[in-house]
Amino acid sequence: MELSITQPDDWHLHLRDGDVLKAVVSHSAHHFGRAIVMPNLKPPITTTAAAVAYRETILKSLPADSDFNPLMTLYLTDTTNPIEIKLARESQVVFGVKLYPAGATTNSQDGVTDLFGKCLPVLQEMVKHNMPLLVHGEVTSPEVDMFDREKVFIETILSPLVQKFPRLKVVMEHVTTMDAVKFVESCTEGFVAATVTPQHLVLNRNSLFQGGLQPHNYCLPVLKREIHREALVSAVTSGSKRFFLGTDSAPHDRRRKECSCGCAGIYNAPVALSLYAKVFEKENALDKLEAFTSFNGPDFYGLPRNNLKIKLSKTPWKVPESFTYASGDIIPMFAGEMLDWLPTPL
Repeated sequence: MELSITQPDDWHLHLRDGDVLKAVVSHSAHHFGRAIVMPNLKPPITTTAAAVAYRETILKSLPADSDFNPLMTLYLTDTTNPIEIKLARESQVVFGVKLYPAGATTNSQDGVTDLFGKCLPVLQEMVKHNMPLLVHGEVTSPEVDMFDREKVFIETILSPLVQKFPRLKVVMEHVTTMDAVKFVESCTEGFVAATVTPQHLVLNRNSLFQGGLQPHNYCLPVLKREIHREALVSAVTSGSKRFFLGTDSAPHDRRRKECSCGCAGIYNAPVALSLYAKVFEKENALDKLEAFTSFNGPDFYGLPRNNLKIKLSKTPWKVPESFTYASGDIIPMFAGEMLDWLPTPL
């Protein structure tokens, strides 16, 4: 069996910098035409000038024959100047502003603490310039259970935000719960959408603990109960335009994952398309795969769909055990296992 689909894009990708960037960027560029690149570096990408410079670094790290187009984002802080939104839009390389609640995930310590106060002028400017807000949707209060943080975020922050700014385009990234699915489906189409990762479609929270603690299955937002995984699968395979591909591929050196205080993040760039195809095949929804991977994202962002095609072949292939780079190695999702769908450019 073979499928030919329009080349997909990745609407949520971590490329890091330095040697890690050089080690991983080709894996995404091999499959995807474009990617929304996350800004949570050290220091974070908080200005348009920094985003332009980071983009140049990414382009220099690509294979010589690659047409991969990194779409840049700004890291929202309590002190972001509204002028940056105008500069970002005029740059034609910045396509979103990322909201990290302070302390929510990797390198989020500089994130937002006062969205409806200090960030209000920035949000108003984003509406004016039709700049999407990309949301890590979790509260960070220690009183809230880790598995409830997305639900509470929707109730206390995201729902009031959408009501206050009904014309603000919002992407709720890496949704993990049926609560998020219901919220996105309840909002005005074209203004609120969501990305869904392969790990949240194929794993549940048991995958963190089966056979011992599994650090390479640890990500944030954390994996949830099976009922939530099933809700995500139903949403993405329904044909809804509100959901699209966002891998949240997040490479970390093996030593930072396999340690006493391991990093959150799953490196899935080499296997993501294979896993998405597996999910859609299982649900007898392969006819809806192309819209999820290749149409819904650019349509929401107001960008043209890609012209190139890729082929997905029902060909067993083995995931590499690791990817070695200058100072370490990175373990991919499902390392050493066999997958069914093999993506190749046409």
